[in-house]
Amino acid sequence: MDFVVLQEPCETSKALTTFVYYEKEADAIVGPGNPGYCNAATLLGKNWDKAIFSWACINYELDRIQSFPTFARILPSPTRVLYAVLKYFSWANIGIVSSNEDIWVDTASKLASSLRSQGLPIGIVASIGNNDTEMENTLRNIQNAGEIKVIIMCMHSVLIGGEKQLNFLLKAYDMGLTSGSYVFIPYDTLLYSLPYSNISYFAILNNTKLRTAYDAVLTVTVASDLMSFNQAFNKAKEQQELTVSQDAQQVSPLFGTIYNGLYLLAKAMHNTRRAGQWFSGTNLAFYTRNLTFTGFNQNIQIDSQGDGQTNYVILDTDGWGTDLYLCYLVDLGSNMVRYAGRSIHYPGGSSPSADSSCWFNPKTICTGGVDVIYVIIVFAIIFIFIIGAIGISLLIRRRIQQLQLVKGPNRILLTLEDLSFINPQLSKRKITLEELSDSKSVADEKSMRSAEHSVNSLATATHETSNVAVYEGDWVWLKKFEKGQFKEVKQSTTKIFTKMKDLRNENVNPFLGFFCDCGMFAVVTEHCSRGSLQDLLRNDDVKLDWMFKSSLLLDLIKGMKYLHHREFPHGRLKSRNCVVDGRFVLKITDYGFNELLESQKAPKEEHSPEDLFWTAPELLRDPESPRKGTFKGDVYSFAIILQEVVVRGAPYCMLGLPPEEIIRKVKKPPPMCRPTVAPDQAPLECIQLMKQCWSEQPDRRPAFDEIFDQFKLINKGKKTNIIDSMLRMLEQYSSNLEDLIRERTEELEVEKQRTEKLLAEMLPPSVAEALKTGASVEPEYFDQVTIYFSDIVGFTTISSLSDPIEVVDLLNDLYTLFDAVLCNHDVYKVETIGDAYMVASGLPKRNGNKHAAEIANMSLNILSSVGSFKMRHMPEVPVRIRIGIHSGSCVAGVVGLTMPRYCLFGDTVNTASRMESTGLPYRIHVNISTVKILQSLNEGYQIEVRGKTELKGKGVEETYWLVGKTNFTKPLPKPPEIKAGDNWQDMVTEEIKVIFRKANRQVDKLKI
Repeated sequence: MDFVVLQEPCETSKALTTFVYYEKEADAIVGPGNPGYCNAATLLGKNWDKAIFSWACINYELDRIQSFPTFARILPSPTRVLYAVLKYFSWANIGIVSSNEDIWVDTASKLASSLRSQGLPIGIVASIGNNDTEMENTLRNIQNAGEIKVIIMCMHSVLIGGEKQLNFLLKAYDMGLTSGSYVFIPYDTLLYSLPYSNISYFAILNNTKLRTAYDAVLTVTVASDLMSFNQAFNKAKEQQELTVSQDAQQVSPLFGTIYNGLYLLAKAMHNTRRAGQWFSGTNLAFYTRNLTFTGFNQNIQIDSQGDGQTNYVILDTDGWGTDLYLCYLVDLGSNMVRYAGRSIHYPGGSSPSADSSCWFNPKTICTGGVDVIYVIIVFAIIFIFIIGAIGISLLIRRRIQQLQLVKGPNRILLTLEDLSFINPQLSKRKITLEELSDSKSVADEKSMRSAEHSVNSLATATHETSNVAVYEGDWVWLKKFEKGQFKEVKQSTTKIFTKMKDLRNENVNPFLGFFCDCGMFAVVTEHCSRGSLQDLLRNDDVKLDWMFKSSLLLDLIKGMKYLHHREFPHGRLKSRNCVVDGRFVLKITDYGFNELLESQKAPKEEHSPEDLFWTAPELLRDPESPRKGTFKGDVYSFAIILQEVVVRGAPYCMLGLPPEEIIRKVKKPPPMCRPTVAPDQAPLECIQLMKQCWSEQPDRRPAFDEIFDQFKLINKGKKTNIIDSMLRMLEQYSSNLEDLIRERTEELEVEKQRTEKLLAEMLPPSVAEALKTGASVEPEYFDQVTIYFSDIVGFTTISSLSDPIEVVDLLNDLYTLFDAVLCNHDVYKVETIGDAYMVASGLPKRNGNKHAAEIANMSLNILSSVGSFKMRHMPEVPVRIRIGIHSGSCVAGVVGLTMPRYCLFGDTVNTASRMESTGLPYRIHVNISTVKILQSLNEGYQIEVRGKTELKGKGVEETYWLVGKTNFTKPLPKPPEIKAGDNWQDMVTEEIKVIFRKANRQVDKLKI
């Protein structure tokens, strides 16, 4: 049997794409390992007639022979195993948490669907990354769900190096979810036989918190019926079935499962050949049924449906050890879970409470103890009540809408009582009472009314002769419908009126109402004095430069973008339906016109060839095209308008062809018939955009959002409103100048504060102020101060065994911790040199005799915080410090001009340094001068006599240990027991080296 190993990407979409190319590679496929595309893979296998042997597919539908004749399972469905376990323990309420990789997200989704199909309630399905906040939120959601008893973890098991499961269990431990109220079940161990006989897992051994958390985990895995995984692996090597040089611990745990799949395939090929059949997918899958064979380390039986049957085991720890113990046997042949002689160790002493057995009885409906008939009656009453309430509310709403159509400030249906028709040729502009009052011929109120009446009489027209009227003091335009298109306003039409009324945009001509009176029907919109865009383009008196044109085009784009965002295709977009107001702002009109005709079931209009210039070719070719238009058709119409504006001429004016011929060529390419525009008539980008918009293929035309973005780039972001552009430019220049000055001033102030803060952190405030003013800083004598020194025991060894960046991280983390402690004490941090940390109290601000107490309290707090400190790169190595304290006098001053430093001088500094260098790990070494001050304060400091100590340059002196203080409740690390004469430095060095070597060996194992 020849085989080839095919790489399967973890991302489902890529994995499926790769799988498609497997058709030519083999007659059968052992896989896929990603359940996300199992359905697609099995359908492709059925179409190719290639057998699919999988262990990871979840869906029950795949077990139907008639639908999937080329599919066979190597193992039982994971859902079936989980269901048997959950049923035995009566745990029905489940949460599923997966890693955020595609393969696990799809696994969780398929598993949830499969368990729901069995009638089990899935409370939550969530995915997590390495973010602590994600994990915390997911676990908190599980807690809030209330009823969840089991958490299934779809991710790599921590026992085989799964880092996300490790972090997830540790976070669950921190939040108290591993105390016995929940059971955690790893999903991936269902797919292979996890070694469990006489095996210790170092992942649990090396992490006390994880060992405690894993007590809440039940591991369900394939039983090792015949021998352990390691024994089977070694046996296969001895029999030369394997040529690899790795040990059993170095291969994937799926090795045995894939081995069984290949062995099953080989058996199927053998049986097919004996039967004289071709190696088709259907035949290979058929000859796996009712087959029994000895697998890698267990017996495998294939049933009549092509599903693998084998036993599973439930493993558990003893709560404190690192071994997994067999507690239960899952016999899928009888669908029974059998006790194996060892009880499960639950963290809280007892298992989570059992759910109702009705969840596992397909003939019973789980109601939580509520009478089903009672529930049905209550729901029926509520349903009837809701239906009645909805019906009444709809009737009321319809009545209100009918009233709103004809009454109120937002009425839509207008009559002759609402409009006053005028003759626009006689009324070149609106004449108001204010204008009349400015006339010299009007002397009083009576003559004013007379003059107004005479002008109105002059401009008066009828609804039959004029399309312009006055409505609520403003001119309006009436777009009239032809006779026969409207007879009465239907209910569906009023909904369109409401939709049009709600449209509010600067570049959409507002719909003011619908005129229906005297047998005439018309849409009422604002009157725009400049006429249509077509009129403006034909008016040679109006000079149109590119700025002017781009302003009009941008208005059109913004208006269409708004309409399309409101799901409102125009369907009649052309230059005649774009109007321009007195401020040269373009507004789109005639929107919704076709939709009104369609709702009224009006007969289709007959259009002249000239009217079809703006219609997209696919709409010209299809007589059944939607009457209200399409979004892509509007884009095509925009392209024709763009050509009109660019060349300032009619559509296709440069072709010199009759309209009928142009429409015929547009409808029936090739060749494609479009206008031609010279490159010098518009920016090249604009011409390219125009060609994209009138593309023959609608899908290749850009949407108005994209058109808007491209057009802004064409104009390089310039403002294009013509009349207001100069005023806005001046206003914005003034406003921007003020904002710029204000921002720069604020930035300067912020930077000044940052500089002062940084300087104050480097030098005492008084010294910093003196340096800022240019004054000299004189040295200052302090008669009573207490000085603190500390260093890290074994720092040289740690540095030699660590990378430089790791050393920097260690010092930064440790001294950041120290700095946080300093904030709570009246002390001054002098400097840090390497691992040495120097602090003083009593300077630069004197504090009487409190300096010794402040340093002592700070030392105890620092020592307490160090007890729980861990190095990031080597948390197993304890970080021990030694502290020395001495009180006395000293001199302080600033040294240097470049990077000035605040330094301390005097015997007190030297003695404090000697106290630190002669100290011991986790000890606070105190001189007699400090002891006397602390005793005089009578604050309960606990001091022990160390004895005679030789101090370099000082001779032999009596020194002491500060070991605590009354009411100081924080834990202090226990100092190591060091006897007189012990070379404790070498002992510490060797201890650190041993820990480093052990950690490096473990890292090397994981890499292998």
